[in-house]
Amino acid sequence: MRPLRADELLLAEAASARPVAPPAERARGLLEVLRRVVPFDAAFLAFADPGEHRPSLLATLDLDDAAVRFLEGPQVARDIELTGTDRARPPLGSSDLPYPAEELATWADCLIPSGLREGLGVALFADGGRHVGHLAVLSASPAPPSAATRRRLARLAPLLARCLDPLSSLLAGARLVQGVTAGTALRADGGCQVVPGLATDPLLLPGSPLLGFVRRRVGDGRVSSSFLWPLGGAHAPDGHARVTVLSTSDDAGPGLAGLALLSPAPPLHGLTPRELEVLGLLVEGCTNSDIARRLVVTSRTIATHLEHIAAKLGTPTRTHAAVRAERDGLYVPAVPC
Repeated sequence: MRPLRADELLLAEAASARPVAPPAERARGLLEVLRRVVPFDAAFLAFADPGEHRPSLLATLDLDDAAVRFLEGPQVARDIELTGTDRARPPLGSSDLPYPAEELATWADCLIPSGLREGLGVALFADGGRHVGHLAVLSASPAPPSAATRRRLARLAPLLARCLDPLSSLLAGARLVQGVTAGTALRADGGCQVVPGLATDPLLLPGSPLLGFVRRRVGDGRVSSSFLWPLGGAHAPDGHARVTVLSTSDDAGPGLAGLALLSPAPPLHGLTPRELEVLGLLVEGCTNSDIARRLVVTSRTIATHLEHIAAKLGTPTRTHAAVRAERDGLYVPAVPC
Protein backbone atom coordinates (compact mmCIF):
# COMPACT_ATOMS: atom_id res chain seq x y z
CA MET A 1 0.00 0.00 0.00
CA ARG A 2 1.41 3.36 -1.00
CA PRO A 3 1.94 6.00 1.73
CA LEU A 4 -0.68 8.72 2.02
CA ARG A 5 0.11 12.07 0.45
CA ALA A 6 -0.05 15.30 2.45
CA ASP A 7 -3.59 16.18 1.35
CA GLU A 8 -4.80 12.65 2.10
CA LEU A 9 -3.21 12.81 5.54
CA LEU A 10 -5.05 16.06 6.25
CA LEU A 11 -8.40 14.42 5.49
CA ALA A 12 -7.56 11.24 7.39
CA GLU A 13 -6.54 13.28 10.44
CA ALA A 14 -9.75 15.32 10.22
CA ALA A 15 -11.82 12.14 10.19
CA SER A 16 -9.91 10.52 13.06
CA ALA A 17 -10.25 13.69 15.16
CA ARG A 18 -14.04 13.25 15.07
CA PRO A 19 -14.49 9.46 15.37
CA VAL A 20 -17.77 9.63 17.30
CA ALA A 21 -19.04 12.97 16.01
CA PRO A 22 -22.43 13.01 14.26
CA PRO A 23 -22.05 12.50 10.49
CA ALA A 24 -23.12 16.07 9.67
CA GLU A 25 -20.45 17.52 11.96
CA ARG A 26 -17.82 15.13 10.63
CA ALA A 27 -18.78 15.92 7.03
CA ARG A 28 -18.59 19.68 7.58
CA GLY A 29 -15.14 19.24 9.11
CA LEU A 30 -14.03 17.26 6.07
CA LEU A 31 -15.29 19.98 3.73
CA GLU A 32 -13.37 22.60 5.68
CA VAL A 33 -10.16 20.58 5.36
CA LEU A 34 -10.85 19.76 1.70
CA ARG A 35 -11.03 23.48 0.94
CA ARG A 36 -7.37 23.77 1.94
CA VAL A 37 -6.28 21.40 -0.82
CA VAL A 38 -9.06 21.81 -3.42
CA PRO A 39 -10.03 25.51 -3.50
CA PHE A 40 -13.75 26.25 -3.86
CA ASP A 41 -16.28 28.95 -2.97
CA ALA A 42 -19.07 26.62 -1.80
CA ALA A 43 -19.64 22.89 -1.47
CA PHE A 44 -22.07 20.22 -0.37
CA LEU A 45 -21.90 16.59 0.67
CA ALA A 46 -24.83 14.20 0.50
CA PHE A 47 -25.44 10.61 1.58
CA ALA A 48 -26.67 8.15 -1.04
CA ASP A 49 -29.85 6.63 0.38
CA PRO A 50 -30.45 3.26 -1.36
CA GLY A 51 -33.98 3.05 0.00
CA GLU A 52 -35.09 6.43 -1.28
CA HIS A 53 -32.94 6.37 -4.46
CA ARG A 54 -31.99 9.99 -3.80
CA PRO A 55 -29.18 11.80 -2.03
CA SER A 56 -29.78 13.04 1.50
CA LEU A 57 -28.04 16.36 2.15
CA LEU A 58 -25.44 15.97 4.88
CA ALA A 59 -23.38 19.16 5.05
CA THR A 60 -22.86 22.40 3.14
CA LEU A 61 -20.34 25.23 3.17
CA ASP A 62 -21.15 28.83 2.17
CA LEU A 63 -24.49 28.11 0.51
CA ASP A 64 -27.42 30.40 1.30
CA ASP A 65 -30.66 29.14 2.86
CA ALA A 66 -32.52 29.11 -0.46
CA ALA A 67 -29.84 26.93 -2.05
CA VAL A 68 -29.84 24.53 0.91
CA ARG A 69 -33.62 24.17 0.71
CA PHE A 70 -33.37 23.38 -3.00
CA LEU A 71 -30.62 20.82 -2.43
CA GLU A 72 -32.82 19.09 0.13
CA GLY A 73 -35.48 18.53 -2.53
CA PRO A 74 -35.95 15.82 -5.17
CA GLN A 75 -34.64 17.71 -8.21
CA VAL A 76 -30.98 17.23 -7.30
CA ALA A 77 -31.29 13.44 -7.57
CA ARG A 78 -32.75 13.75 -11.06
CA ASP A 79 -29.98 16.08 -12.22
CA ILE A 80 -27.27 13.85 -10.73
CA GLU A 81 -28.74 10.92 -12.64
CA LEU A 82 -29.03 12.94 -15.86
CA THR A 83 -25.38 13.99 -15.73
CA GLY A 84 -24.12 10.54 -14.71
CA THR A 85 -22.47 11.85 -11.56
CA ASP A 86 -23.98 8.96 -9.62
CA ARG A 87 -21.60 6.56 -11.38
CA ALA A 88 -17.93 5.72 -10.88
CA ARG A 89 -16.29 8.25 -13.17
CA PRO A 90 -13.86 11.21 -12.94
CA PRO A 91 -15.21 14.45 -11.43
CA LEU A 92 -17.55 16.19 -13.86
CA GLY A 93 -17.81 19.97 -14.26
CA SER A 94 -20.63 22.03 -15.73
CA SER A 95 -18.33 22.95 -18.64
CA ASP A 96 -17.99 19.23 -19.44
CA LEU A 97 -21.70 18.88 -20.20
CA PRO A 98 -22.77 18.55 -23.86
CA TYR A 99 -25.41 21.25 -23.22
CA PRO A 100 -25.55 24.50 -21.23
CA ALA A 101 -25.64 24.03 -17.46
CA GLU A 102 -28.69 26.32 -17.38
CA GLU A 103 -30.73 23.46 -18.83
CA LEU A 104 -30.41 21.67 -15.48
CA ALA A 105 -32.75 22.91 -12.76
CA THR A 106 -30.08 22.57 -10.07
CA TRP A 107 -27.93 25.11 -11.89
CA ALA A 108 -30.70 27.34 -13.24
CA ASP A 109 -32.83 27.53 -10.07
CA CYS A 110 -30.26 27.04 -7.32
CA LEU A 111 -26.55 27.46 -8.02
CA ILE A 112 -26.49 30.26 -10.60
CA PRO A 113 -28.88 32.46 -8.52
CA SER A 114 -26.44 31.90 -5.63
CA GLY A 115 -23.62 33.39 -7.71
CA LEU A 116 -21.96 30.09 -8.65
CA ARG A 117 -20.81 29.43 -12.21
CA GLU A 118 -18.61 26.33 -12.23
CA GLY A 119 -17.83 23.28 -10.14
CA LEU A 120 -17.07 19.60 -10.00
CA GLY A 121 -19.38 16.79 -8.94
CA VAL A 122 -18.23 13.28 -8.07
CA ALA A 123 -19.90 10.16 -6.72
CA LEU A 124 -18.32 8.66 -3.59
CA PHE A 125 -17.82 4.90 -3.57
CA ALA A 126 -16.59 2.99 -0.51
CA ASP A 127 -14.92 -0.43 -0.39
CA GLY A 128 -16.71 -3.05 -2.44
CA GLY A 129 -18.11 -0.49 -4.86
CA ARG A 130 -20.87 0.72 -2.52
CA HIS A 131 -22.25 4.13 -3.50
CA VAL A 132 -22.25 6.08 -0.24
CA GLY A 133 -22.54 9.70 -1.27
CA HIS A 134 -22.05 12.65 -3.57
CA LEU A 135 -19.68 15.61 -3.38
CA ALA A 136 -19.90 18.90 -5.24
CA VAL A 137 -17.33 21.70 -5.02
CA LEU A 138 -18.47 24.97 -6.58
CA SER A 139 -16.85 28.18 -7.81
CA ALA A 140 -18.04 31.71 -8.53
CA SER A 141 -15.57 31.89 -11.41
CA PRO A 142 -16.73 30.69 -14.85
CA ALA A 143 -13.26 29.30 -15.56
CA PRO A 144 -13.26 25.50 -15.87
CA PRO A 145 -11.42 23.62 -13.08
CA SER A 146 -7.82 22.81 -13.84
CA ALA A 147 -6.63 19.33 -14.71
CA ALA A 148 -4.62 19.25 -11.46
CA THR A 149 -7.73 20.06 -9.41
CA ARG A 150 -9.66 17.32 -11.17
CA ARG A 151 -6.92 14.76 -10.53
CA ARG A 152 -6.62 15.73 -6.88
CA LEU A 153 -10.36 15.50 -6.27
CA ALA A 154 -10.52 12.12 -8.03
CA ARG A 155 -7.71 10.85 -5.80
CA LEU A 156 -9.34 12.16 -2.61
CA ALA A 157 -12.86 10.91 -3.39
CA PRO A 158 -12.29 7.31 -2.18
CA LEU A 159 -10.86 8.58 1.10
CA LEU A 160 -13.86 10.88 1.60
CA ALA A 161 -16.14 7.93 0.91
CA ARG A 162 -14.45 5.82 3.57
CA CYS A 163 -14.68 8.68 6.07
CA LEU A 164 -18.41 9.09 5.47
CA ASP A 165 -19.37 5.43 5.04
CA PRO A 166 -22.20 4.66 7.51
CA LEU A 167 -20.92 1.10 7.76
CA SER A 168 -17.52 2.19 9.08
CA SER A 169 -18.55 2.55 12.73
CA LEU A 170 -20.51 -0.71 12.63
CA LEU A 171 -17.57 -2.55 11.10
CA ALA A 172 -15.34 -1.20 13.85
CA GLY A 173 -17.73 -2.78 16.33
CA ALA A 174 -17.80 -6.01 14.31
CA ARG A 175 -14.04 -6.35 14.73
CA LEU A 176 -14.60 -6.60 18.50
CA VAL A 177 -16.74 -9.73 18.06
CA GLN A 178 -14.52 -12.80 18.19
CA GLY A 179 -14.73 -15.45 15.50
CA VAL A 180 -17.21 -13.74 13.17
CA THR A 181 -18.08 -16.13 10.33
CA ALA A 182 -20.68 -14.10 8.42
CA GLY A 183 -22.62 -10.87 8.54
CA THR A 184 -25.04 -8.62 6.75
CA ALA A 185 -26.07 -4.98 6.96
CA LEU A 186 -29.74 -4.25 7.55
CA ARG A 187 -31.24 -1.45 5.48
CA ALA A 188 -34.01 0.70 6.85
CA ASP A 189 -36.21 -0.20 3.86
CA GLY A 190 -36.28 -3.84 4.96
CA GLY A 191 -33.58 -5.09 2.62
CA CYS A 192 -30.06 -6.33 3.26
CA GLN A 193 -26.69 -5.18 2.02
CA VAL A 194 -23.55 -7.25 1.53
CA VAL A 195 -20.68 -6.04 3.71
CA PRO A 196 -17.21 -6.18 2.14
CA GLY A 197 -14.96 -8.50 4.10
CA LEU A 198 -17.84 -10.47 5.67
CA ALA A 199 -19.11 -13.75 4.25
CA THR A 200 -22.81 -14.34 3.71
CA ASP A 201 -24.89 -17.16 5.21
CA PRO A 202 -28.35 -18.62 4.43
CA LEU A 203 -29.48 -17.58 7.91
CA LEU A 204 -28.92 -13.96 6.91
CA LEU A 205 -30.86 -13.95 3.65
CA PRO A 206 -33.88 -11.64 3.31
CA GLY A 207 -37.05 -13.24 4.63
CA SER A 208 -35.32 -15.57 7.08
CA PRO A 209 -36.89 -15.93 10.58
CA LEU A 210 -33.57 -14.89 12.08
CA LEU A 211 -33.48 -11.56 10.27
CA GLY A 212 -37.09 -10.93 11.25
CA PHE A 213 -36.14 -11.32 14.92
CA VAL A 214 -32.97 -9.25 14.45
CA ARG A 215 -35.04 -6.38 13.09
CA ARG A 216 -37.26 -6.52 16.17
CA ARG A 217 -34.16 -6.27 18.37
CA VAL A 218 -33.00 -3.23 16.38
CA GLY A 219 -36.49 -1.74 16.70
CA ASP A 220 -36.29 -2.15 20.49
CA GLY A 221 -33.56 0.50 20.50
CA ARG A 222 -30.76 -1.79 21.69
CA VAL A 223 -27.32 -0.51 20.72
CA SER A 224 -25.92 -4.05 20.80
CA SER A 225 -27.15 -7.45 21.90
CA SER A 226 -26.38 -11.11 21.36
CA PHE A 227 -28.35 -14.33 21.52
CA LEU A 228 -28.24 -17.94 20.35
CA TRP A 229 -29.97 -19.28 17.26
CA PRO A 230 -30.74 -23.02 16.83
CA LEU A 231 -29.21 -24.65 13.77
CA GLY A 232 -30.96 -27.33 11.77
CA GLY A 233 -34.37 -26.80 13.38
CA ALA A 234 -36.18 -25.62 16.49
CA HIS A 235 -34.48 -28.21 18.72
CA ALA A 236 -30.97 -27.36 17.49
CA PRO A 237 -29.91 -30.76 16.08
CA ASP A 238 -26.84 -29.03 14.64
CA GLY A 239 -26.08 -26.91 17.69
CA HIS A 240 -26.33 -23.15 17.98
CA ALA A 241 -24.79 -20.05 16.41
CA ARG A 242 -24.20 -16.84 18.27
CA VAL A 243 -25.89 -13.80 16.73
CA THR A 244 -24.63 -10.30 17.56
CA VAL A 245 -26.76 -7.32 16.59
CA LEU A 246 -25.27 -3.82 16.30
CA SER A 247 -27.68 -0.93 15.76
CA THR A 248 -26.92 2.41 14.16
CA SER A 249 -27.55 5.63 16.03
CA ASP A 250 -30.36 7.90 14.85
CA ASP A 251 -27.91 10.27 13.17
CA ALA A 252 -25.73 7.65 11.50
CA GLY A 253 -27.22 8.42 8.13
CA PRO A 254 -30.19 7.32 6.08
CA GLY A 255 -30.78 3.84 4.77
CA LEU A 256 -28.87 1.78 7.32
CA ALA A 257 -30.44 0.19 10.42
CA GLY A 258 -27.76 -2.11 11.79
CA LEU A 259 -25.49 -5.10 11.38
CA ALA A 260 -26.12 -8.79 12.11
CA LEU A 261 -23.10 -11.03 12.74
CA LEU A 262 -22.77 -14.81 13.12
CA SER A 263 -20.06 -16.45 15.23
CA PRO A 264 -19.58 -19.74 17.09
CA ALA A 265 -21.68 -20.24 20.21
CA PRO A 266 -20.03 -19.33 23.54
CA PRO A 267 -19.60 -21.95 26.32
CA LEU A 268 -23.05 -23.25 27.16
CA HIS A 269 -22.20 -24.41 30.71
CA GLY A 270 -23.53 -27.87 29.95
CA LEU A 271 -27.03 -26.62 29.16
CA THR A 272 -28.96 -28.91 26.83
CA PRO A 273 -30.95 -27.61 23.84
CA ARG A 274 -34.15 -28.19 25.84
CA GLU A 275 -32.82 -26.28 28.83
CA LEU A 276 -31.78 -23.42 26.57
CA GLU A 277 -35.29 -23.43 25.12
CA VAL A 278 -36.78 -23.20 28.63
CA LEU A 279 -34.30 -20.48 29.54
CA GLY A 280 -35.28 -18.48 26.47
CA LEU A 281 -38.94 -18.58 27.44
CA LEU A 282 -37.97 -17.56 30.96
CA VAL A 283 -36.14 -14.52 29.57
CA GLU A 284 -39.30 -13.61 27.67
CA GLY A 285 -41.21 -13.46 30.96
CA CYS A 286 -43.13 -16.72 30.78
CA THR A 287 -44.30 -18.46 33.95
CA ASN A 288 -43.73 -22.15 34.56
CA SER A 289 -47.28 -22.83 33.39
CA ASP A 290 -46.78 -20.75 30.26
CA ILE A 291 -43.58 -22.63 29.42
CA ALA A 292 -45.24 -25.99 30.10
CA ARG A 293 -48.10 -25.19 27.73
CA ARG A 294 -45.71 -23.93 25.07
CA LEU A 295 -43.54 -27.05 25.24
CA VAL A 296 -46.45 -29.45 25.88
CA VAL A 297 -45.01 -30.86 29.11
CA THR A 298 -45.99 -30.68 32.78
CA SER A 299 -45.21 -27.77 35.08
CA ARG A 300 -43.22 -30.18 37.24
CA THR A 301 -40.99 -30.99 34.27
CA ILE A 302 -40.36 -27.30 33.78
CA ALA A 303 -39.56 -26.86 37.47
CA THR A 304 -37.00 -29.65 37.16
CA HIS A 305 -35.46 -28.02 34.09
CA LEU A 306 -35.18 -24.73 35.98
CA GLU A 307 -33.46 -26.43 38.91
CA HIS A 308 -30.89 -27.90 36.53
CA ILE A 309 -30.45 -24.51 34.78
CA ALA A 310 -29.89 -22.71 38.09
CA ALA A 311 -27.33 -25.30 39.18
CA LYS A 312 -25.41 -25.13 35.90
CA LEU A 313 -25.37 -21.32 35.82
CA GLY A 314 -24.74 -20.97 39.55
CA THR A 315 -27.73 -18.67 39.99
CA PRO A 316 -30.00 -18.67 43.09
CA THR A 317 -33.27 -17.68 41.39
CA ARG A 318 -35.06 -17.82 38.08
CA THR A 319 -34.69 -14.04 37.79
CA HIS A 320 -30.92 -14.29 38.19
CA ALA A 321 -30.86 -17.07 35.59
CA ALA A 322 -32.75 -14.88 33.09
CA VAL A 323 -30.44 -11.92 33.72
CA ARG A 324 -27.34 -14.06 33.22
CA ALA A 325 -28.75 -15.58 30.03
CA GLU A 326 -29.22 -12.10 28.55
CA ARG A 327 -25.83 -10.89 29.78
CA ASP A 328 -23.89 -13.91 28.49
CA GLY A 329 -25.76 -14.27 25.20
CA LEU A 330 -27.38 -17.59 26.21
CA TYR A 331 -30.85 -16.44 25.25
CA VAL A 332 -32.59 -18.52 22.57
CA PRO A 333 -35.58 -16.64 21.11
CA ALA A 334 -38.88 -18.49 21.08
CA VAL A 335 -39.56 -17.97 17.38
CA PRO A 336 -40.29 -20.53 14.66
CA CYS A 337 -37.29 -21.78 12.72
